[in-house]
Amino acid sequence: MQDIASVCRTIRLSVSDFLADSRAIAATEFAVIVPLMLVMFFGTIEFSSAVAIDRKVTITARALSDLTSQTSTTTIDNTYLQNVFTASIATVTPYDATPVRATISEIYVDSNQIAKIQWSKAATITSGATSATLTNSARSAGDVVTSMVPSDLLVKKTYLIVSEVSYLYTPSVGYVMGKAGITLSDVSYTRPRQFTCIVYNSSPSTSCPTP
Repeated sequence: MQDIASVCRTIRLSVSDFLADSRAIAATEFAVIVPLMLVMFFGTIEFSSAVAIDRKVTITARALSDLTSQTSTTTIDNTYLQNVFTASIATVTPYDATPVRATISEIYVDSNQIAKIQWSKAATITSGATSATLTNSARSAGDVVTSMVPSDLLVKKTYLIVSEVSYLYTPSVGYVMGKAGITLSDVSYTRPRQFTCIVYNSSPSTSCPTP
């Protein structure tokens, strides 16, 4: 009888000790929480980088249109545009500039408030390059772009320099953000500062067209 009571007491003590033992709880909680904390940690880093690059995209777009509009000559050439693209895209540093796609165009708003492309040129930065590479723009002379111009800028018989910049941001940790990345973009408008318009040397006209 005493042996049975002793066994029962031992069992009760063992159960109590088991229930009171919390050493495994911390390990279990750690295993559950760590993945969530890692996602939050890397997510914060990726989001902060994306915000920083988005800001640089905006600065690049403004620099492109501003530098072009400040030219001291009525006619610009490929060398001038290449320098403008190179200087502006450099603002993306210290981030990789190769995902940058930039375009500079001049728009004329006619007497009917119809906005048309006068000329357009694009550029990219290739890996390891120290200067921009000029490329053909997706926009062509004569394209109607009224819908992309803010209504308060549709002033009759005026010109606009518009820059468009996009950046494909690819996260280093794919499971935090989309593996394919997200496209960050911005557009900036300025008016020619010293002349009525700015003529690109390969554009059809050598003077400011005013249809």
